[in-house]
Amino acid sequence: MSTLRLLTLYPEQMNIYADRGNILFWQRRCEWRGIGFEHASAGPGDPVDPAAHDLIYIGGGQDRDQQLVARDMVETKRDGLATAVDDGAVVLAVCGGYQLLGHSYQLGEERIEGLGLADLETVREDGPRLIGNVAIEVDLGSGPKVLAGFENHGGRTYLGDGATPLGRVIKGHGNDGKSGWEGVRRDNLFGTYLHGPLLPKNAWLADRLIQLAIARGEGSEPELEPLDDELEDAGHESARAAALRR
Repeated sequence: MSTLRLLTLYPEQMNIYADRGNILFWQRRCEWRGIGFEHASAGPGDPVDPAAHDLIYIGGGQDRDQQLVARDMVETKRDGLATAVDDGAVVLAVCGGYQLLGHSYQLGEERIEGLGLADLETVREDGPRLIGNVAIEVDLGSGPKVLAGFENHGGRTYLGDGATPLGRVIKGHGNDGKSGWEGVRRDNLFGTYLHGPLLPKNAWLADRLIQLAIARGEGSEPELEPLDDELEDAGHESARAAALRR
């Protein structure tokens, strides 16, 4: 039997937007298909074993918590995470977790060091927070699809020459409110500002990440049994319509 081995980083500190719902959604979609589900967490001071987990999740937090997490992450987890990413582990980082993937992000007048796993910087600029429903077009190997969610960030994230955006903004602000891009992708590492939580509104993404994570552990992508996604599809269409009405 296939097993999804999931690690959540800082579940107590980085859960400001109820993004813990993403974990429950993964768990249910595995259980409904008879896929094993192993879930561990790593908090302050805990190292990351790069061979023990195939899917790693990082949520978002308050500025103060994010600042504390950033320092601990660099000191205790960066090497393990870098090794895991280079070895094909799947990483989903949302909002504050997304900002932590880069070289640095600006908090007030302070520049906070990031993990350096993606070529991006997050800065503070004059102007309002970037808030609202958002829809983006992405392609993760099976043709263009739409991700719908909610964004709420004061930082502007700029991708470097070595970075690939996760998707193209259809409606909403995206990374910086002007480039037309949202998120970042590097191999199996994905960062995005979309939350609310993200996966219950986009069941296809949850399933795609399950496939990629299991493939990392077993060497091939599993064929996932179709589920009755009537409610999930309705939730996606509602979130997508809310973004398109902006």
